[in-house]
Amino acid sequence: MQSKHKLFNFHGGLHLPGHKEISTGQAIGDVFIPSRLVLPLQQHIGESSEATVKEGDPVLKGQIIAKANGYVSVPLHAPTSGTVSQIIEQPVPHPSGLSATCIVIKPDGKDEWIDLDSSADYRQMDPSALRNRIRDAGIVGLGGAGFPSFIKLNPGAKTAIDELIINAAECEPYITCDDMLMRERAEDVINGIRIMKHALQARRCLIGIEDNKPEAHAALKDACSKLGIDDIEIISIPTLYPAGGEKQLIKVLTGKESPSHGLPLDVGVVCQNVATAAAIYQAVTYNKPLISRIVTLTGEGIKQPGNHEVLIGTPVDEWITYCGGYHDSIKRLVMGGPMMGFNLGTDKIPIIKTSNCVLAFGEGEADAQEQQAMPCIRCGACMDVCPAQLLPQQLYWQAYARDFDKIQDYNLFDCIECGCCSYVCPSQIPLVQYYRFAKTEIWALERDKKKSDRARLRHEFRLERLEKEKKEREERMRKKKAALKTGKDEKTKDSKKDAIEAALERVREKQKKSQTQTKNIDNLSAEQQKKIDDIDARRNQEQKDSTS
Repeated sequence: MQSKHKLFNFHGGLHLPGHKEISTGQAIGDVFIPSRLVLPLQQHIGESSEATVKEGDPVLKGQIIAKANGYVSVPLHAPTSGTVSQIIEQPVPHPSGLSATCIVIKPDGKDEWIDLDSSADYRQMDPSALRNRIRDAGIVGLGGAGFPSFIKLNPGAKTAIDELIINAAECEPYITCDDMLMRERAEDVINGIRIMKHALQARRCLIGIEDNKPEAHAALKDACSKLGIDDIEIISIPTLYPAGGEKQLIKVLTGKESPSHGLPLDVGVVCQNVATAAAIYQAVTYNKPLISRIVTLTGEGIKQPGNHEVLIGTPVDEWITYCGGYHDSIKRLVMGGPMMGFNLGTDKIPIIKTSNCVLAFGEGEADAQEQQAMPCIRCGACMDVCPAQLLPQQLYWQAYARDFDKIQDYNLFDCIECGCCSYVCPSQIPLVQYYRFAKTEIWALERDKKKSDRARLRHEFRLERLEKEKKEREERMRKKKAALKTGKDEKTKDSKKDAIEAALERVREKQKKSQTQTKNIDNLSAEQQKKIDDIDARRNQEQKDSTS
């Protein structure tokens, strides 16, 4: 429902030409099946998925072809039926222009689904089961960041969610995929929002939509009315770039500010995109995985601009050819919008889960984007428009000097790379490129440091282990020597006892041999007997003395 709602302002921002009417003149185009599908294993933030198929394997539409690899990961599904023709390094959509491992599928034209589970009612599912179903469907944020959606729907038992914010702003010029989704599939969006609200147990839900989308606003309102929903607020916000930034939209709708280096969750907010909501509805209700999305094809370099539902993995060149091809004036191809997108060196790359727009600049548009950079004049215009309230000029100087420690003192990672600073720079300095470069270098240094720390820890552990083994050996040797010494002492003592006993035995034997029977003592006189007794007494005493 629509209601009066207090709005707040964020710092900076720009009023930009929309150019949205170029691609909103016709309905969303139907899916077409290309000659091949190229599916990168890495299509979201976190760990890339791990292939579960091999070359030559047949696959069905919706079948898992790569499993989640770690917690921050989701599986990948076959967008249509066919055969795995290759698993190979291919160019992928990325500012670096590098290649990555991809599963290549040759469609068979049958578009045959796997057996899907029966439909489910989210109201009969607990939040944990909901999240598992969403994860199994491979759903990530479709607004551009690509963070696995099930994680954002799991705030933890101790975290209460005050607001579920739905981002329907779509503030960047040229891009209209969300606008057209809301116009034509509003009920899917609203039903998906209800599922997310249930999963989060959120107190309230706010949809923020820019006031340049009256048709989409009306469609959402009608869908709420038709479905009998009165606990979702549809709020019109001023058209100001980048109002669709997560932190900026939260500030506009609630007045809350996400902490630096923090998350919206820290202030009791979860933010999701309308396209994500629609995908979640299809996944939870019908168990359909994320195998396609609506993508905008626009710009003066395109003959038939519009929005189309495109299979994940569709090569850009085949899609553009299917849509009528290029104008001769085509100068530059961009994945994404003019502010936050990146140039494509080739159109032989695939559409992936986070692809929301392919922009073909014509001659005049490209010239405006390719002027020669000049020295900074310290005008401060970049600071005035920065929605994150940073100091872009200082970030630029530190990035230019490669002082990656000091640049972080200026909160580099709070930069959302919206491009406002670059847009207003009179010297045409590509500021965002410097920030991206600095972030990439810092991440690389951190990875190297982690590797170095792991190597150091392994080395220290080895030294500790060797020292422990040395002490154990020394202790064993000490005990062994002690045992040998004790045995020797006991042996010596026993030898002495044996020698004494042997000597005594010899004495006894000698005594026995020396004993003779006394004769002629029957008629002894008293004096004679006394002498004999005295002699025997002396002999006995001498024997006693010798043995004592």
